[in-house]
Amino acid sequence: MPHLSELTEINPFVYTVSNTGAIIDNGNMSQAPWPALLAAAKAQKVRVVPTVMWSNGVAEQTILSNAKTRQALETAVANLVKQNGYDGIDIDFEDKEAATENYFSLFLQGLYSRMGPKLVTCDIEARTPLASEYYGMDIPADAGQYANDYTQINKYCDRVHLMTYDQQGVDAQLAATAASSSQLYAPVADPAWVEAVVNLAKQTINPNKIEIGVPTYGYEYQVTAYANNQYLYDILWTFDPKYATQIENQYHVTPTRNSAGELTLTYVPNNSTATSTPPSPFSSTPASGLVAAAAASLYATTYNSHLTFNMLDWPDAQSLQDKISLAKALGVRGVAIFEFDGGEDPNIWSVLLGVKK
Repeated sequence: MPHLSELTEINPFVYTVSNTGAIIDNGNMSQAPWPALLAAAKAQKVRVVPTVMWSNGVAEQTILSNAKTRQALETAVANLVKQNGYDGIDIDFEDKEAATENYFSLFLQGLYSRMGPKLVTCDIEARTPLASEYYGMDIPADAGQYANDYTQINKYCDRVHLMTYDQQGVDAQLAATAASSSQLYAPVADPAWVEAVVNLAKQTINPNKIEIGVPTYGYEYQVTAYANNQYLYDILWTFDPKYATQIENQYHVTPTRNSAGELTLTYVPNNSTATSTPPSPFSSTPASGLVAAAAASLYATTYNSHLTFNMLDWPDAQSLQDKISLAKALGVRGVAIFEFDGGEDPNIWSVLLGVKK
């Protein structure tokens, strides 16, 4: 609430679709604190465009491929917007099958015709250029099959949120470049990757509709170091920056900014043990910064073995500033931040205030 005026739009993340095609209000939008938030947004001329989330691919195919149930859902979404006085709707249908592509396009077409002047926003996947995604490999014959038709998205969506996050190792070329210089590399959203994704989308979608998705959360990995600076990354969980601060204080480690413009640190959990007989390099000296990675790699190379440590990677206010600058350079509409839940880097608000001014 204190920072509402720094935004142009909010997307309450509360609605989902059931397996039978019914809209579910998981947030009880008629109850506190929502009415106060929506009233404040209206008073400050901040658009309210709630998200409708769906991620059951089988149910999506079943409902959208049937004209009767598809049209019923179109009507239900449009009525939800009009009856509640929302400024539009944000459609976030994920995990769809490739066979659903045309039916989803028909859904958007029908919804668009029912919405009148209300906004239709679409959250869509970030497509990595195939040459980069399959760098060093043969590109599979079905690699270009998607569940979203960008041409139809451009036609029936007023805004397009590109979900440019959860990158990890999807860009094999960027990952190979990092590996060649012995860098740890498992970013949430490297600006180099985001730029490639946006440039690909711009070939089909009007840049004035595109908003770059910017994450506020990070990932913790268990990393296994092998000989000659080779690393295997296993995702443990997502986290908010406050968790990173706890790890910094507990293990006396200091984060550094990596090649993706995000913060990172490595440490060895107190319950960790070496996975082979030689003495662990972590047994006497606490790891600091990226020292854990270097020690694990040296150990693995020396003993032809392997060792694990944990790595945190997360974006902060500087990462957001980088994405805003990138959005301006690429000539797209703006950025869409996911998410604000009280756990984001508080310095983000200073960045947004500067943009709004």
